Amino acid sequence: MGVPTRILLADDHALVRRGLRMILDAEPDLTVVAEAADGTEAVAAATTGGVDLAILDIAMPLMTGIQAARQISRNAPDVRILILSMYDNEQYFFEALRAGASGYVLKSVADRDLIEACRAAMRGESFLYPGAVTALIRDYLERDRRGDRMPDSILTPREEQITKLIAEGNSAKEIADILRISVKTVDRHRANVLQKLGLRDRLDLTRFAIRTGLIEP
Repeated sequence: MGVPTRILLADDHALVRRGLRMILDAEPDLTVVAEAADGTEAVAAATTGGVDLAILDIAMPLMTGIQAARQISRNAPDVRILILSMYDNEQYFFEALRAGASGYVLKSVADRDLIEACRAAMRGESFLYPGAVTALIRDYLERDRRGDRMPDSILTPREEQITKLIAEGNSAKEIADILRISVKTVDRHRANVLQKLGLRDRLDLTRFAIRTGLIEP
């Protein structure tokens, strides 16, 4: 096993932090290295280094978890972010994603979902609880019904680029050399693409690339 994921835990209730810390520190691949009682402290702790993942309560004094997530995303883009909330609320969920969070975890089921969410975030994947998935689908269908212009692709330009290179038969090392990025970054983009598209492997990616015109059959 490698070095444990270093976690910043931000919540204005010390009792909640203590309980969550017990859950996280019980896992060999996770360790809480910093705590914060408000959003301002969270941003300071996340941007000074030594943190891989920030878990932010959505409702904190001075600066909310969403506001803190925006600043952390800007100032420390390598730090992954999870939003922790009491509220099963679509608006908060979408705001969390827009702020750069990898997932939205309900406090009511944190003992069940938080470990999985942390590991998913560190794999470069999103964590969506069932109600959040329903909200995303409902939002997509509502936009389609209104005739809103849908995105040309749910993939970013870099993700499309890597998908094309994978479909053309390049290895992760070859892609890293071509794009002058690390193999780890390639693997993270690949995981994001598979998760976004609901695909399983290189063969599925190749079929997608052909179907969408990224490569010729």
